[in-house]
Order: sequence, then structure tokens, then C-alpha cells
Amino acid sequence: MKNKRFQKENLRRGIYLLPNMFTSMNLFCGFYAVIASIDGKFVAAAIAIIIAGVFDNLDGKIARATGTTSKFGIEYDSLADLISFGIAPGLMIYLWALRPLGRIGWLAAFLFMACGALRLARFNTQIETVNGDHFIGLPIPAGAGMNAVTVLIFHKLNISGSANAILLLIILYSLSFLMVSSIKYNSFKKPELFRKMNFNSLVIAILIFIFIASQPSIALFLCGSLYVLSGPVAMLKRYKKIKNKESRKIKGEKNISHRS
Repeated sequence: MKNKRFQKENLRRGIYLLPNMFTSMNLFCGFYAVIASIDGKFVAAAIAIIIAGVFDNLDGKIARATGTTSKFGIEYDSLADLISFGIAPGLMIYLWALRPLGRIGWLAAFLFMACGALRLARFNTQIETVNGDHFIGLPIPAGAGMNAVTVLIFHKLNISGSANAILLLIILYSLSFLMVSSIKYNSFKKPELFRKMNFNSLVIAILIFIFIASQPSIALFLCGSLYVLSGPVAMLKRYKKIKNKESRKIKGEKNISHRS
């Protein structure tokens, strides 16, 4: 009996290691991205940030699938995310493109990191009260990923980052604002999205995968841009829908008053 209980405790400890190991790999990729940026290897840094995003996505799924979610795991994940998706992309963009701007450049990089930290803190405090179908504000991995794919697409097209420092400064400020905004972003956690997939959707998914495999820089940049823009576009559609409902309601009330 004692042996069985001892084996179960060891198994439970081993299972808890799984999500935390993926979080550690996320942290490792973020730290490597910092080192690569300091060494001027910006493409390698961008790729490391994207891989960190993959590990960040996997650790949560593994924790939920194995029932090993814990307060420690949540806190450790947030600290790793701040390194991989806050400090690493901010430093990468500054050293790659914003350094000629001087103080304005590094303050923009700091703002991105600070907004990322605020985004993580808000997410942790609202995790039990907010609907899991949507994120409130742009997720920090998406903001970091957008910075990474921007470096990759510029390298693909042989465009200098420092020559377009003002444009990249605007992009960095925009991503910072979106992270701390109240704009809703799809979390893609609905199981119906995968259960209702028909044959045509599967073919489209395969074609998208082929496109990403053949032109990763362009495909990832397009996917990242669409996701970043999806939040503001959906918000404008909801606002327009509410305005139309209010206008129809006012017209209906006016028609009733005229009849009476």
C-alpha cells in the first residue's frame, strides 16, 4: 500500500515536471534571443522568439490535459513570458532598428516591455472571471511574435530596419497600446472550431501549411498582421452593429409617436 502511494506521488511529481519543462524551454529561447540580439544575430533572435511562442502554447495545453495546472506553474509561466515576449523582442527591435533614435528608441522598447508586464498582470488577475473564448487586449506572445516576423520579412526583402526606424517605432507603440487595451481577441480555445471542421476546411488548412512551409517569413507576417488587426476590426463591427440597433430603435419610437 505504501509502495503504491509512493509510486503515485512520484508519478504526480513527474507529471508536474512536464509543463514546467516546456516553460523552461520557453525561457531558454527568450534568453537566447537576448544573447543573439546583443551579438547582432537578429534573424536568429526572431526565430528563437517564435519557437518560444510554440513552447508557451504547449505548456498550458499539457498542463490542462494532464490536470497539472498549479499556482507555481502560472507564476513561472508569466515570468518566462516577460523575458521571452517582453524583454527579448524589445531589446531586439531596439538594437536592430531603433538605436539611431537614441532615447526615443529605447524608451519605446521599454514601453513595449512595460505594457507586456501589465498585460500579464491583468491576465493573471482576471483569469477566473473573464470568458476564456477571448483575450482582453492583444496577448503578449502575439505582440512579440509580430515583432519577430517583422524582422524576418524585412530580412527576406532586404530592407534595412534602421532606415525605417520611424515606421517600426509606430508599430511598436501600436502593439504596446493594443496589449493594454480592452479590445477582444479570439483565443481559439473553442472546441467547436475543430469539431465542426469539414473536408473543405481541412484542404484549406493543408494549403495554408504548405504556404507557411514554402514562404515562412511572408506567411507568418501575413498571419500575424491579420490577427493583430482582427481585434480592432471586430470592435468596429460590434460598434457599428450597436449603432444600427440604436438608430432602428429611435426610428421605431418616432414612428409610434407619430401614429399616436
